[in-house]
Amino acid sequence: MLLVYTHKITPRLRYAFKHLCTRVLGIPVSFTTTIEEFIAHDSLKMSYTRQPLSHEIFIRNHELLFEQGLSDIDINVQDWDDTKCFFATGEKSALPFDIFAASFYLLSRYEEYLPHVKDDYGRFTATESLAYKHGFLQQPVVDMWAYKLKTLLEQKFDGFTFPKKTYSIQPVIDVPMAYYFKQKGLMRTVGGALNDLYRFKLRRLYQRFMVLFGFKRDPYDTFKWIINKQKQYDFKFIVFFLIGDYSTYDKNISINKKKFVSLIKSIADYCKVGLKASYFSLDDISILKKEKKKMEFVTNYELEATRNSFSKINLPTSYRNLIELEIKNDFTMGYLNHLGFRAGTCTPFLFYDLDYEMPTPLLINSFHCLDHALLKHQSQLDKAQELQRLIDAVKQVNGTFTPVFHNYCFGSDIRWKGFRKLFTQILKSRHEN
Repeated sequence: MLLVYTHKITPRLRYAFKHLCTRVLGIPVSFTTTIEEFIAHDSLKMSYTRQPLSHEIFIRNHELLFEQGLSDIDINVQDWDDTKCFFATGEKSALPFDIFAASFYLLSRYEEYLPHVKDDYGRFTATESLAYKHGFLQQPVVDMWAYKLKTLLEQKFDGFTFPKKTYSIQPVIDVPMAYYFKQKGLMRTVGGALNDLYRFKLRRLYQRFMVLFGFKRDPYDTFKWIINKQKQYDFKFIVFFLIGDYSTYDKNISINKKKFVSLIKSIADYCKVGLKASYFSLDDISILKKEKKKMEFVTNYELEATRNSFSKINLPTSYRNLIELEIKNDFTMGYLNHLGFRAGTCTPFLFYDLDYEMPTPLLINSFHCLDHALLKHQSQLDKAQELQRLIDAVKQVNGTFTPVFHNYCFGSDIRWKGFRKLFTQILKSRHEN
């Protein structure tokens, strides 16, 4: 166990230390404000305060973990070996930066509470983030800093054996629309056909009728392939189905359709199934509650994970609603058009509510790669190399790689050519050194 001496024990301090030390490195941590207890401790220990006590491992603290509420923080990002960091500490400190305060800033999503420019859907974009502006978005910096702390502790306490952690993956498959042509109902089918005719999209009209008459597979119906892939691996995919009411933003099949219910049940036999929360449920907990109940009725087990429509998060409201409904995991934290680490980590972390100044039971599983972000790279080789760079960054710190792919990107559309191979590349990375 690591014992930390500090002048004041705060919720922020506990949260930051527990993520770096316990979640990333696997070391239990406790805190003390009593010098005698600190001196008597005969295992891992360090001080986190303004001045060192003696010759112990000392990290000079930034004030962030002892503050409450939001303030205008002056951040100066600097190079640090193979990465970057901020909140410089000075000469006496064993590390040149306060990695705990810096980690808290990224994990709590402090910057998303500050004034920023949103996109058309009201989302926080990658280009507004500190990580993007200073070029460390594609590094899991929080985990990298934790390993620098581990090296420091190993040098000082060479008799201590650190627990071993291994690289893992958590594949996510997002299903905003299960079928492109099938199961849409008479009005939507006729309307779609007339629209194809009006816009002179004869190829799509032909494809539509071939699918409806059973001569061709629906372009979004890739579920047989997904199930076959799942059967090859011992870790579970998580498949998120949108079951909310039809609206301007959400256009999936009605949950009242027996074939759609049957599809969800068949996927649930092999994979984990979660709820893709509809656009209007993000601001209305009563709608979210209805969708949760419907999904639980279909799967016949308690809903554990959600992912928001359009990857939109309204902090802290979206997460408070999930906590109130006792949902344990969220898979929305990430960027649509950029690969990388929105919260600076590839280790699932608890949501810290900055308004209430407390950690919550909600586990945030931030995603690091969305299929749409890979489309920016023209060639298949570029896509594969970019993806491998990201995988290698997560492997370097034995983290959890969380990619998000949509059901339609495994279809026959030329735009998504090669995406089955990219998904398989991720799955195989679990068994490669």
